[in-house]
Amino acid sequence: MDTIEKELLSRKEEIIKELEMLFKANMKITDWDVPEADDNEAANVLVSILEEGLAKIKKDIENGKYTNY
Repeated sequence: MDTIEKELLSRKEEIIKELEMLFKANMKITDWDVPEADDNEAANVLVSILEEGLAKIKKDIENGKYTNY
């Protein structure tokens, strides 16, 4: 295991927790803005948006955007 992997794995729980906090914050905002919304539907749409964002980041990585970050 290299240094980068060790460092990121040491923060894995924190990273996942931050992602979950982002998800929950957006669920809360959706509930405030659309109180009658189906929470399960909102959660699925939100996950799709997050996946789209991750896909963009992956594409940016492939295109070298973070080579000299």
